[in-house]
Amino acid sequence: MWLYNGSPIEEIPDGYYGFIYLIENNESGKKYIGRKYFTAAKTRQVKGKKKKSRVESDWKGYYGSSEILLKDIDVFGKDKFTRKIIRLCKTRGETNYWEAKLQFQLNVLEETLADGSPAWYNGNILVKFTRKNIGKIDKADSIVL
Repeated sequence: MWLYNGSPIEEIPDGYYGFIYLIENNESGKKYIGRKYFTAAKTRQVKGKKKKSRVESDWKGYYGSSEILLKDIDVFGKDKFTRKIIRLCKTRGETNYWEAKLQFQLNVLEETLADGSPAWYNGNILVKFTRKNIGKIDKADSIVL
């Protein structure tokens, strides 16, 4: 079940295209931030012509696209994870923007837990920026404007 402002959400809210979510492993404290659209495109044949339509996506049972996260869900069980919708978005562009913005703001590629392991399940941002291609970041290398 998804929580939004502390309450379960089970229906698509009117006027919204997608949402930004936070999934937290209640055992380790490790987190994942991502986006999900409420609907998905579907194409079907009608009288020999392709017809496009939108159908409800798998958002209700969705647990993210991170293989590491999904493996931990199998190991720990779904009951050890909290799924929160942190922002509802009205357009596809808004959904994509807020996912990337929050991933950068929350420092998902660099933050670590006390044991030195990554604090976030996220391994990339926009599938363009990854832990591997940004390398080890020295905190002293911050930019001062």
